[in-house]
Amino acid sequence: MSAHPLAGRTALVTGASRGIGRATAEALAAAGAQVLLVARGAVGLAEAAAACGPRGIALPGDVASTEGAAALVEAARERLGGPPDLLVNNAGIFALAPVHETDVAAFAATVEVNLLAPFRLLRAFLPAWRARGTGHVVTIGSVADRHPFPDNGAYAASKYGARALHEVVRAETQGTGVRCALVSPGPVDTPLWDPVQPETREGFPSRAAMLRAADVADAVVWVATRPAHVNIDELRLGRT
Repeated sequence: MSAHPLAGRTALVTGASRGIGRATAEALAAAGAQVLLVARGAVGLAEAAAACGPRGIALPGDVASTEGAAALVEAARERLGGPPDLLVNNAGIFALAPVHETDVAAFAATVEVNLLAPFRLLRAFLPAWRARGTGHVVTIGSVADRHPFPDNGAYAASKYGARALHEVVRAETQGTGVRCALVSPGPVDTPLWDPVQPETREGFPSRAAMLRAADVADAVVWVATRPAHVNIDELRLGRT
């Protein structure tokens, strides 16, 4: 494989200021792609874009609202001259609570970021992808998109929904040249765990026993660099 297998291609990565998103943006840039890094935190985003070198472009914005997503889509089209070749829907929030103790607003916010935001961006870019016969979306899933866990009502609902959205879009785009992949890792040591402190919770792995963000990023690059006639429907990652 070429040292830069994604040379000449463009990508947009959400939630790119830290964790899986930042690692994925860096890996895609190292593979030769021009990468738009999207996140709300301008400072962290600027640092992440700088870590990508000249191929990284910071694009601050909030995908968790209709207006914010629309502004990001327009800005991305202006920067790239059209839709990105690759969309990595990664932005997410994660909070634990039993269903009967989960605040309605917190549940809604989780669905907004983890499910509605990916839908908004995908819906915006799909028409152009279908028209030109190329385009690729990678959805970052979770073990929680197929296995129920206690205290995971909001997160699991959003991730099961994201899996369903992926499967429907995959069925609708079959044969169009548009590719759809779901990359579902087990627990990954990222800042999302900071408020959760898994070491203090029964049944949770320690952060040292989790996957690393770079492991997921490597998987995304592998998916993105398959030949155009190959679609990776789903890729599951776990710790050995």
